Amino acid sequence: MQTIKHTYANMAHAIGSVAPIRRWSDGAAQSDAFGLGRWLASLLAIHDVARMVQLDCPWWNVAATRQIDAFLRARPNARVFEYGSGASTVWLARRAKEVISVEHDQRWMGKVHALLRGFGNASLLNRERDAGAYSAAIDEFPGTFDLIVVDGRDRAACLSHAVTRLAPGGIVLFDDSGRRRYRTAIAACGLKERRFFGRSFCVPYPDHTSILAR
Repeated sequence: MQTIKHTYANMAHAIGSVAPIRRWSDGAAQSDAFGLGRWLASLLAIHDVARMVQLDCPWWNVAATRQIDAFLRARPNARVFEYGSGASTVWLARRAKEVISVEHDQRWMGKVHALLRGFGNASLLNRERDAGAYSAAIDEFPGTFDLIVVDGRDRAACLSHAVTRLAPGGIVLFDDSGRRRYRTAIAACGLKERRFFGRSFCVPYPDHTSILAR
């Protein structure tokens, strides 16, 4: 499966590097953020975090992303905690007052850190998965969070920590929520689920993202 994914990503990047297509894709970055053009351009940016940042899209379901965008517009002072860094970290930093993101892969974290230059409102943590340090990273910070993104490792454990740290009216974005191994944790977390299924950035097939709230 990994070989198939790698081959697909390489093909997408090769197509995206063709000059006329690259010019079209550059133009798509100025189009409707949730429209068909932006989504099509994102398909050529799969596993290319710098290109995803240029397109200003996180690797989430498109409809769920629209909801998160509206939520953050309504809360300009939002405080965000994110499990699993990437293009979404930059996307969040462009919209929230503060973003804290935890990442288990130090090499990947270095790539994201480079893309966050100029964003004084975002910080990255490197925490190993061993002994629960990754899921418990949110407990290193006082106060509550308006938005908590669960899109990294150990998602069931991360959700358990997230539930206790939500601000009044706060929400959790749980990505890939259709995967069977996550359903028990979501059902048991005590939050109400809005489940989005359909067009998702960077992939040619429909996928799930859920928004959880009290």
